[in-house]
Amino acid sequence: PEQPGETAAFARRIDPAREPGLSPEQRRLMAQVEYAQRQRVLQRRLRGRNLLLALGIGAVTFGIYGYTFYSVSQERFLDELEQEAEAARARA
Repeated sequence: PEQPGETAAFARRIDPAREPGLSPEQRRLMAQVEYAQRQRVLQRRLRGRNLLLALGIGAVTFGIYGYTFYSVSQERFLDELEQEAEAARARA
């Protein structure tokens, strides 16, 4: 670049519709490449979101599973029924 605000020719972004030296086939190929790049970025973004969603769903699932085991292990109603049955047998 000759002036400070000017970009080099290789880094300059061009508009295919206004570029005089491009054939229709070249313009079509450039549009295809740009579309493919946009799709790749979109897939990468969605992959990250899907990973976060999967981790969240997994955490909730394991939380419910763990809580269920914890609460079932705390239940003592069967022990009380067995004690009452033993007391009834002892009285009989």
